[in-house]
Amino acid sequence: MSKDLNKTVVYSALEVANICGVVNQTAINWIRNGYLSAFSTPGGQYRVYQDNLINFMTERKMRIPADLMKDGDVDNVSRSILIVEDEKGLNSVIANYLEEKLGDVQVFQAYDGFEAGALLADKKPRCVIMDLNIPGIDGFNLCSKIRDSNDFGKPQVYVITSLTDEGIEKKVKDLGATEFFQKPIDMEDLADKIKKYSGF
Repeated sequence: MSKDLNKTVVYSALEVANICGVVNQTAINWIRNGYLSAFSTPGGQYRVYQDNLINFMTERKMRIPADLMKDGDVDNVSRSILIVEDEKGLNSVIANYLEEKLGDVQVFQAYDGFEAGALLADKKPRCVIMDLNIPGIDGFNLCSKIRDSNDFGKPQVYVITSLTDEGIEKKVKDLGATEFFQKPIDMEDLADKIKKYSGF
């Protein structure tokens, strides 16, 4: 692994392969087929920027090693969580639990669609925990926007809801959600899933 003068973290194809648990040729194929953004050195070797690798792994729900999140000059935004829940008491309970359970993490809280959109665009959190019943915005549409837009940093989405409609879990996962939790929330399971999929 090497760094340029601006301390940007860059990985070789072999390092990418080791991080993802695949052989070198598989990582090269990901790059050649356009799945993983990379550039070539004058000698023809592939190099991958850290943020591109994290985005690639996040989109495919691959476990992100904690060292990858902490390496180089990745700042606290990479360890940030946005909670979108209009019930302020529950919002605070989730925030306090995750701060205690996950340690060095920055938690942002939104109580309606306007606040959620502003914080998503400004903070670009690593993951979003969101209720589907959000004042000012349709939760399903928000899932879709987070998935399709590059403006929010492609965070992982963890949906929490009291809705019991048939097929709702499949629907939100089809819209890009990483995990689905029925209320009342199993807080330990939520924290464990965030550790597993978001690298906290």
